[in-house]
Amino acid sequence: MDESIPSNAGEPLLFANLVPNRSRELEYKPGCETWGVAFSPDGSYFAWSQGHNIVKLIPWPLEGCKINRKNTNRLKLHGIAECQSREKVIDCGQNVWGLAIGAPRSENGSQPPVNPNQCATGSVLATGLTNGEIKLWEVPTARLLFNLKGHQAVVRCFAFISNENFMLVSASRDKTLRVWDLKQNGKLLHVLDDHRQWVYCCAISPDFNKLCSVGGGNSVLLWSTISYTILQKLEGHAGDVVSCEFSPDGALLATASSDTHVIVWDPYTGESLMKLRHYSPAPATLDVNDRFATGFVRAVSFSQEGLSLISVADDGLLRIWSLASRRPITVAALANGLCCTFSPHGGVLATGSI
Repeated sequence: MDESIPSNAGEPLLFANLVPNRSRELEYKPGCETWGVAFSPDGSYFAWSQGHNIVKLIPWPLEGCKINRKNTNRLKLHGIAECQSREKVIDCGQNVWGLAIGAPRSENGSQPPVNPNQCATGSVLATGLTNGEIKLWEVPTARLLFNLKGHQAVVRCFAFISNENFMLVSASRDKTLRVWDLKQNGKLLHVLDDHRQWVYCCAISPDFNKLCSVGGGNSVLLWSTISYTILQKLEGHAGDVVSCEFSPDGALLATASSDTHVIVWDPYTGESLMKLRHYSPAPATLDVNDRFATGFVRAVSFSQEGLSLISVADDGLLRIWSLASRRPITVAALANGLCCTFSPHGGVLATGSI
Protein backbone atom coordinates (compact mmCIF):
# COMPACT_ATOMS: atom_id res chain seq x y z
CA MET A 1 0.00 0.00 0.00
CA ASP A 2 1.47 3.35 -1.07
CA GLU A 3 0.94 6.93 0.11
CA SER A 4 1.85 9.58 -2.45
CA ILE A 5 1.89 13.35 -2.64
CA PRO A 6 0.45 14.34 -6.06
CA SER A 7 2.81 16.54 -8.03
CA ASN A 8 1.90 19.14 -10.61
CA ALA A 9 4.53 17.78 -12.96
CA GLY A 10 6.21 14.44 -13.29
CA GLU A 11 5.74 11.50 -10.99
CA PRO A 12 3.96 11.85 -7.62
CA LEU A 13 6.26 11.92 -4.59
CA LEU A 14 6.09 8.59 -2.77
CA PHE A 15 6.52 9.30 0.93
CA ALA A 16 5.27 6.09 2.55
CA ASN A 17 5.15 2.48 1.44
CA LEU A 18 3.17 0.55 4.06
CA VAL A 19 4.17 -3.11 3.84
CA PRO A 20 2.17 -5.88 5.58
CA ASN A 21 3.93 -7.64 8.42
CA ARG A 22 3.44 -11.23 7.31
CA SER A 23 5.55 -14.31 6.67
CA ARG A 24 7.38 -14.59 3.37
CA GLU A 25 5.51 -17.74 2.35
CA LEU A 26 2.23 -15.78 2.23
CA GLU A 27 3.54 -13.23 -0.25
CA TYR A 28 1.70 -13.14 -3.61
CA LYS A 29 -0.67 -15.91 -2.60
CA PRO A 30 -4.47 -15.55 -2.87
CA GLY A 31 -5.74 -13.43 -0.01
CA CYS A 32 -2.76 -11.06 0.16
CA GLU A 33 -4.41 -8.26 -1.85
CA THR A 34 -5.10 -4.79 -0.49
CA TRP A 35 -8.67 -4.35 -1.72
CA GLY A 36 -9.45 -1.31 0.41
CA VAL A 37 -7.85 1.93 1.63
CA ALA A 38 -9.79 4.62 3.51
CA PHE A 39 -9.36 7.84 5.46
CA SER A 40 -11.76 8.88 8.21
CA PRO A 41 -14.00 11.83 7.23
CA ASP A 42 -12.01 14.23 9.43
CA GLY A 43 -8.70 12.89 8.16
CA SER A 44 -7.52 11.75 11.60
CA TYR A 45 -7.27 8.01 10.84
CA PHE A 46 -6.32 5.80 7.94
CA ALA A 47 -7.26 2.13 7.42
CA TRP A 48 -6.05 -0.42 4.91
CA SER A 49 -6.63 -4.12 4.34
CA GLN A 50 -3.27 -5.87 4.24
CA GLY A 51 -4.58 -9.28 3.26
CA HIS A 52 -5.11 -12.56 5.13
CA ASN A 53 -7.96 -11.21 7.31
CA ILE A 54 -6.00 -8.25 8.72
CA VAL A 55 -6.87 -4.54 8.68
CA LYS A 56 -4.60 -1.86 10.11
CA LEU A 57 -6.00 1.33 11.61
CA ILE A 58 -3.43 4.07 12.15
CA PRO A 59 -3.53 7.73 13.25
CA TRP A 60 -3.17 10.23 10.43
CA PRO A 61 -1.05 12.10 9.58
CA LEU A 62 1.92 10.02 10.64
CA GLU A 63 2.85 12.24 13.58
CA GLY A 64 6.31 11.72 15.00
CA CYS A 65 7.60 10.21 11.79
CA LYS A 66 10.52 11.98 10.18
CA ILE A 67 10.18 12.37 6.44
CA ASN A 68 13.52 13.03 4.81
CA ARG A 69 14.10 13.81 1.15
CA LYS A 70 16.17 11.11 -0.52
CA ASN A 71 16.34 12.61 -4.01
CA THR A 72 14.40 14.94 -6.24
CA ASN A 73 11.39 12.73 -6.79
CA ARG A 74 11.27 10.41 -3.79
CA LEU A 75 10.67 10.78 -0.09
CA LYS A 76 11.69 8.07 2.34
CA LEU A 77 9.89 7.41 5.61
CA HIS A 78 11.96 6.89 8.75
CA GLY A 79 11.06 6.34 12.39
CA ILE A 80 8.10 4.05 11.78
CA ALA A 81 8.40 2.60 15.29
CA GLU A 82 7.45 5.98 16.73
CA CYS A 83 4.11 5.82 14.85
CA GLN A 84 3.11 2.33 15.92
CA SER A 85 2.09 2.95 19.50
CA ARG A 86 -1.43 4.08 18.56
CA GLU A 87 -2.08 1.80 15.60
CA LYS A 88 -4.58 -1.05 15.83
CA VAL A 89 -4.26 -4.42 14.12
CA ILE A 90 -7.72 -5.93 13.53
CA ASP A 91 -8.23 -9.60 12.72
CA CYS A 92 -11.56 -9.80 10.90
CA GLY A 93 -11.60 -13.63 10.74
CA GLN A 94 -12.17 -13.65 6.96
CA ASN A 95 -10.48 -12.02 3.98
CA VAL A 96 -11.44 -8.35 3.72
CA TRP A 97 -12.74 -7.25 0.30
CA GLY A 98 -13.95 -3.76 1.13
CA LEU A 99 -13.66 -1.17 3.87
CA ALA A 100 -14.74 2.38 4.67
CA ILE A 101 -14.74 4.77 7.61
CA GLY A 102 -17.77 6.92 8.39
CA ALA A 103 -19.06 9.15 11.16
CA PRO A 104 -22.47 10.60 12.02
CA ARG A 105 -22.91 14.35 11.75
CA SER A 106 -23.89 16.16 14.93
CA GLU A 107 -26.07 19.27 14.95
CA ASN A 108 -23.08 21.60 14.97
CA GLY A 109 -21.35 19.57 12.26
CA SER A 110 -18.63 18.17 14.51
CA GLN A 111 -17.92 14.55 15.26
CA PRO A 112 -19.78 13.39 18.43
CA PRO A 113 -17.96 11.58 21.22
CA VAL A 114 -17.74 7.80 21.30
CA ASN A 115 -20.63 6.23 23.20
CA PRO A 116 -19.85 3.17 25.36
CA ASN A 117 -23.04 1.34 24.35
CA GLN A 118 -23.54 -0.60 21.15
CA CYS A 119 -25.19 2.20 19.16
CA ALA A 120 -22.74 3.70 16.70
CA THR A 121 -22.41 7.39 17.59
CA GLY A 122 -18.73 7.97 16.78
CA SER A 123 -16.52 7.07 13.84
CA VAL A 124 -17.00 3.54 12.53
CA LEU A 125 -14.82 1.28 10.37
CA ALA A 126 -16.84 -1.08 8.17
CA THR A 127 -15.21 -4.24 6.79
CA GLY A 128 -16.74 -6.51 4.13
CA LEU A 129 -15.82 -10.17 4.32
CA THR A 130 -15.65 -13.23 2.06
CA ASN A 131 -18.59 -14.97 3.77
CA GLY A 132 -20.94 -12.00 3.27
CA GLU A 133 -20.69 -10.70 6.82
CA ILE A 134 -20.03 -7.07 7.70
CA LYS A 135 -18.06 -6.26 10.81
CA LEU A 136 -18.14 -2.73 12.18
CA TRP A 137 -15.42 -1.49 14.50
CA GLU A 138 -15.24 1.55 16.71
CA VAL A 139 -12.60 4.13 15.76
CA PRO A 140 -10.07 4.51 17.31
CA THR A 141 -10.44 1.69 19.85
CA ALA A 142 -11.03 -1.09 17.26
CA ARG A 143 -13.78 -2.49 19.50
CA LEU A 144 -16.26 -4.68 17.58
CA LEU A 145 -19.65 -2.95 17.48
CA PHE A 146 -21.77 -5.05 15.11
CA ASN A 147 -21.60 -8.19 13.02
CA LEU A 148 -24.19 -7.66 10.30
CA LYS A 149 -25.46 -10.75 8.49
CA GLY A 150 -27.66 -10.97 5.42
CA HIS A 151 -25.48 -10.89 2.33
CA GLN A 152 -24.91 -14.29 0.71
CA ALA A 153 -21.56 -13.55 -0.95
CA VAL A 154 -18.48 -11.31 -0.78
CA VAL A 155 -19.17 -7.73 0.37
CA ARG A 156 -17.15 -5.41 -1.88
CA CYS A 157 -17.97 -1.82 -0.98
CA PHE A 158 -19.63 0.59 1.46
CA ALA A 159 -21.08 4.09 1.53
CA PHE A 160 -22.22 5.98 4.63
CA ILE A 161 -25.27 8.25 4.88
CA SER A 162 -24.43 10.82 7.54
CA ASN A 163 -27.17 13.44 7.60
CA GLU A 164 -29.79 13.42 10.35
CA ASN A 165 -29.51 9.64 10.03
CA PHE A 166 -26.46 7.40 10.25
CA MET A 167 -26.84 4.54 7.81
CA LEU A 168 -24.56 2.18 5.93
CA VAL A 169 -25.05 0.98 2.35
CA SER A 170 -23.27 -2.26 1.42
CA ALA A 171 -22.67 -3.72 -2.04
CA SER A 172 -22.16 -7.44 -2.62
CA ARG A 173 -21.50 -10.14 -5.16
CA ASP A 174 -24.90 -11.56 -4.21
CA LYS A 175 -26.28 -8.90 -6.65
CA THR A 176 -27.83 -6.78 -3.90
CA LEU A 177 -27.29 -3.61 -1.93
CA ARG A 178 -28.42 -3.45 1.67
CA VAL A 179 -29.14 -0.41 3.82
CA TRP A 180 -28.46 -0.66 7.57
CA ASP A 181 -29.44 1.77 10.35
CA LEU A 182 -26.41 2.23 12.59
CA LYS A 183 -28.42 4.20 15.14
CA GLN A 184 -30.62 1.14 15.64
CA ASN A 185 -27.91 -1.46 16.26
CA GLY A 186 -27.42 -2.18 12.55
CA LYS A 187 -31.09 -2.84 11.75
CA LEU A 188 -31.62 -3.86 8.12
CA LEU A 189 -33.88 -1.29 6.43
CA HIS A 190 -33.80 -2.05 2.70
CA VAL A 191 -32.64 -4.70 0.23
CA LEU A 192 -32.09 -3.36 -3.31
CA ASP A 193 -32.08 -6.21 -5.81
CA ASP A 194 -32.30 -4.61 -9.27
CA HIS A 195 -28.77 -5.63 -10.32
CA ARG A 196 -28.57 -8.81 -12.40
CA GLN A 197 -24.87 -9.47 -11.80
CA TRP A 198 -22.30 -8.75 -9.07
CA VAL A 199 -22.41 -5.30 -7.47
CA TYR A 200 -18.85 -4.01 -7.30
CA CYS A 201 -19.15 -0.53 -5.85
CA CYS A 202 -21.51 2.08 -4.41
CA ALA A 203 -21.24 5.80 -3.61
CA ILE A 204 -23.40 8.46 -1.93
CA SER A 205 -23.75 12.01 -3.25
CA PRO A 206 -22.48 14.77 -0.92
CA ASP A 207 -26.06 15.90 -0.18
CA PHE A 208 -26.93 12.27 0.69
CA ASN A 209 -29.93 12.30 -1.70
CA LYS A 210 -28.53 9.98 -4.38
CA LEU A 211 -26.93 6.55 -4.33
CA CYS A 212 -24.92 5.22 -7.26
CA SER A 213 -24.27 1.50 -7.64
CA VAL A 214 -22.26 -0.22 -10.37
CA GLY A 215 -21.76 -3.82 -11.34
CA GLY A 216 -21.50 -6.50 -13.97
CA GLY A 217 -23.22 -6.22 -17.32
CA ASN A 218 -22.41 -2.52 -17.92
CA SER A 219 -24.65 -1.60 -15.01
CA VAL A 220 -24.74 1.94 -13.57
CA LEU A 221 -27.81 2.70 -11.43
CA LEU A 222 -28.80 5.93 -9.66
CA TRP A 223 -31.14 5.59 -6.69
CA SER A 224 -33.11 7.95 -4.48
CA THR A 225 -32.09 7.61 -0.82
CA ILE A 226 -35.55 8.82 0.16
CA SER A 227 -37.66 6.23 -1.66
CA TYR A 228 -34.85 3.76 -2.56
CA THR A 229 -36.21 3.51 -6.07
CA ILE A 230 -34.18 3.81 -9.28
CA LEU A 231 -33.94 7.34 -10.65
CA GLN A 232 -31.88 6.53 -13.75
CA LYS A 233 -30.00 3.78 -15.52
CA LEU A 234 -26.90 5.28 -17.12
CA GLU A 235 -25.81 3.67 -20.39
CA GLY A 236 -22.43 4.10 -22.00
CA HIS A 237 -20.03 1.44 -20.76
CA ALA A 238 -19.26 -1.71 -22.76
CA GLY A 239 -17.93 -3.84 -19.91
CA ASP A 240 -18.35 -4.52 -16.22
CA VAL A 241 -18.36 -1.32 -14.15
CA VAL A 242 -16.23 -1.71 -11.03
CA SER A 243 -15.83 1.70 -9.37
CA CYS A 244 -17.81 4.92 -8.91
CA GLU A 245 -17.52 8.21 -7.04
CA PHE A 246 -19.28 11.58 -6.87
CA SER A 247 -17.26 14.77 -7.07
CA PRO A 248 -17.01 16.70 -3.76
CA ASP A 249 -19.64 19.23 -4.91
CA GLY A 250 -21.94 16.51 -6.28
CA ALA A 251 -21.98 18.01 -9.77
CA LEU A 252 -20.19 15.05 -11.39
CA LEU A 253 -20.19 11.28 -11.17
CA ALA A 254 -17.27 9.15 -12.37
CA THR A 255 -17.47 5.44 -13.21
CA ALA A 256 -14.63 3.06 -14.14
CA SER A 257 -14.95 -0.07 -16.23
CA SER A 258 -13.21 -3.08 -17.71
CA ASP A 259 -13.98 -1.52 -21.10
CA THR A 260 -10.85 0.69 -20.58
CA HIS A 261 -12.87 3.86 -19.97
CA VAL A 262 -13.73 6.21 -17.16
CA ILE A 263 -16.97 8.03 -17.91
CA VAL A 264 -17.78 11.34 -16.21
CA TRP A 265 -21.53 11.94 -15.97
CA ASP A 266 -23.95 14.66 -15.00
CA PRO A 267 -25.81 12.81 -12.20
CA TYR A 268 -28.83 15.09 -12.55
CA THR A 269 -29.47 14.63 -16.27
CA GLY A 270 -27.67 11.31 -16.80
CA GLU A 271 -25.66 12.84 -19.66
CA SER A 272 -22.22 11.41 -20.43
CA LEU A 273 -19.91 14.45 -20.31
CA MET A 274 -16.59 12.83 -21.19
CA LYS A 275 -14.86 9.49 -21.70
CA LEU A 276 -11.30 9.08 -20.50
CA ARG A 277 -9.59 6.25 -22.38
CA HIS A 278 -6.86 4.05 -20.93
CA TYR A 279 -4.79 2.61 -23.77
CA SER A 280 -1.24 1.46 -23.18
CA PRO A 281 0.37 1.11 -25.65
CA ALA A 282 -1.50 3.15 -28.25
CA PRO A 283 -4.75 1.52 -29.47
CA ALA A 284 -3.53 1.13 -33.05
CA THR A 285 -0.94 -1.41 -31.89
CA LEU A 286 -3.43 -3.63 -30.05
CA ASP A 287 -6.18 -5.98 -31.02
CA VAL A 288 -9.49 -5.79 -29.14
CA ASN A 289 -8.70 -8.57 -26.66
CA ASP A 290 -5.29 -7.16 -25.73
CA ARG A 291 -6.64 -3.64 -25.38
CA PHE A 292 -9.32 -4.70 -22.95
CA ALA A 293 -6.82 -6.76 -20.95
CA THR A 294 -4.27 -3.98 -20.48
CA GLY A 295 -6.66 -1.07 -20.00
CA PHE A 296 -9.04 -2.54 -17.38
CA VAL A 297 -9.69 0.41 -15.04
CA ARG A 298 -9.82 -0.79 -11.44
CA ALA A 299 -10.64 2.34 -9.46
CA VAL A 300 -11.40 6.04 -9.74
CA SER A 301 -11.37 8.92 -7.25
CA PHE A 302 -11.87 12.70 -7.37
CA SER A 303 -9.41 15.17 -5.89
CA GLN A 304 -10.83 17.30 -3.09
CA GLU A 305 -11.12 20.45 -5.18
CA GLY A 306 -12.93 18.43 -7.87
CA LEU A 307 -10.70 19.62 -10.71
CA SER A 308 -8.84 16.36 -11.26
CA LEU A 309 -9.50 12.65 -11.22
CA ILE A 310 -7.26 9.69 -10.43
CA SER A 311 -7.55 6.29 -12.08
CA VAL A 312 -5.75 2.99 -11.52
CA ALA A 313 -5.63 0.52 -14.41
CA ASP A 314 -4.25 -2.92 -15.23
CA ASP A 315 -1.68 -1.46 -17.61
CA GLY A 316 0.46 -0.77 -14.53
CA LEU A 317 -0.15 2.98 -14.54
CA LEU A 318 -1.71 5.48 -12.17
CA ARG A 319 -3.07 8.56 -13.94
CA ILE A 320 -4.12 11.94 -12.59
CA TRP A 321 -6.44 13.56 -15.14
CA SER A 322 -7.24 17.21 -15.65
CA LEU A 323 -10.98 17.42 -16.19
CA ALA A 324 -10.52 20.71 -18.03
CA SER A 325 -8.17 19.28 -20.66
CA ARG A 326 -9.43 15.68 -20.43
CA ARG A 327 -5.82 14.51 -20.43
CA PRO A 328 -3.51 12.98 -17.81
CA ILE A 329 -1.37 15.64 -16.13
CA THR A 330 0.57 13.03 -14.15
CA VAL A 331 1.35 9.39 -14.90
CA ALA A 332 3.17 7.06 -12.51
CA ALA A 333 4.02 3.38 -12.40
CA LEU A 334 1.79 1.31 -10.10
CA ALA A 335 2.04 -2.45 -10.49
CA ASN A 336 -1.11 -4.47 -9.77
CA GLY A 337 -3.09 -1.48 -8.52
CA LEU A 338 -6.52 -2.30 -7.10
CA CYS A 339 -7.88 0.76 -5.31
CA CYS A 340 -7.23 4.45 -4.63
CA THR A 341 -8.51 7.39 -2.60
CA PHE A 342 -7.56 10.97 -1.80
CA SER A 343 -7.25 12.18 1.78
CA PRO A 344 -10.14 14.43 2.93
CA HIS A 345 -7.94 17.51 3.05
CA GLY A 346 -6.19 16.76 -0.24
CA GLY A 347 -2.50 16.54 -0.90
CA VAL A 348 -2.18 12.82 -0.18
CA LEU A 349 -3.24 9.93 -2.38
CA ALA A 350 -3.44 6.35 -1.11
CA THR A 351 -3.40 3.29 -3.37
CA GLY A 352 -3.66 -0.44 -2.70
CA SER A 353 -2.20 -3.28 -4.72
CA ILE A 354 -1.36 -6.96 -4.61
